[in-house]
Amino acid sequence: MAKQDYYELLGVSRNASADEIKKAYRKLARKYHPDANPDDPNAETKFKEVSEAYVVLSDPEKRVNYDRYGHAGVDGQGFGGFNGFGDLGGFGDIFDMFFGGAGRRRSDGPEKGADIKTELEITLQEAAFGLEREIKVTRTEGCSTCGGSGAAAGSKPRTCNACKGVGQVQFAQNTPFGRIVQSRPCDRCRGKGTIIEKPCPTCRGTGQNRRLRSINVKVPPGVDNGSRLRVAGEGEPGSKGGPRGDLYVYIHVKPHKVFRRDGDDLICEMPISFVQAALGDELEVPTLEGTAILKLPEGTQTDTIFRMKGKGVPNVSGYGRGDQHVLVKIITPTKLSDKQKTLLKEFAKLGGEHQNINLQADKSIFEKVKDAFMG
Repeated sequence: MAKQDYYELLGVSRNASADEIKKAYRKLARKYHPDANPDDPNAETKFKEVSEAYVVLSDPEKRVNYDRYGHAGVDGQGFGGFNGFGDLGGFGDIFDMFFGGAGRRRSDGPEKGADIKTELEITLQEAAFGLEREIKVTRTEGCSTCGGSGAAAGSKPRTCNACKGVGQVQFAQNTPFGRIVQSRPCDRCRGKGTIIEKPCPTCRGTGQNRRLRSINVKVPPGVDNGSRLRVAGEGEPGSKGGPRGDLYVYIHVKPHKVFRRDGDDLICEMPISFVQAALGDELEVPTLEGTAILKLPEGTQTDTIFRMKGKGVPNVSGYGRGDQHVLVKIITPTKLSDKQKTLLKEFAKLGGEHQNINLQADKSIFEKVKDAFMG
């Protein structure tokens, strides 16, 4: 497959100055560097192409040959012709020289440990008023047998001779821009700086074990289902002296038999009788803190909602407390005694309900007959 023109690759004219070529390469190198495009398999190829174009066009002699003879004038003098440019590492060296290692995702210093996630199921009352609970998580702890050194009893780690305890070794690499000295983790000690000749039998030289740990967690008032609590410094241990990660506790609130939560408010349904609705009453209503009295006015209709101020859930940020909303439902009795039926009929008669019902029935029958004869 024919190579693309180097000037087109960098997006510059054939009369571009050295500064313009360098500026164009900087922009494209940032765009296509593999470290910045971990999910794009084509980024590495594109990065190699623009880097190759830059190596040729930034060198006055190679650029003259390229302008005269095209790719044939520089074949064997591009990346393939220089030691160390056959793989991505060489391109990384160029990128580091330009951008100070900004595209390299590595750290030789202390690093924070990984975070741990766990779940905690609580009741609605516990979510509303908070609680303290001891939970158990499995995490990495220092080995109690060797005290975290990784060495067996009677021995201790020794300093690595290869890196002199630094954990890094330096090596030189020739590039088109000169000789570059780089560092990499020591292969002998795997970057630790020490070597364990007699490993601890318990942890096998790692200095760490997986153990079950009890941690006290404080759940603040007002948390809701799906809330996440952060317990700092209770995660996995860091590396090279770095701090532990954090523990994240995800809250699950059990469904309540009576209440339904809506933000900081609570909603519940209360059945009332026809008599209570008609004459009014003092209704005993359950709340999260026991029972409270709700005054029903005369003539209360079914599906009426009453607000009980301040009987909801405390706001998790401390901004007051929600309300409790009571939805009343009038329950129609299904089994009546003869005396009750008689009294209800008398009640209906006094209200004129029988007459209205009969008129409605007669009207309904008349309409049916009329529709039958008149189409």
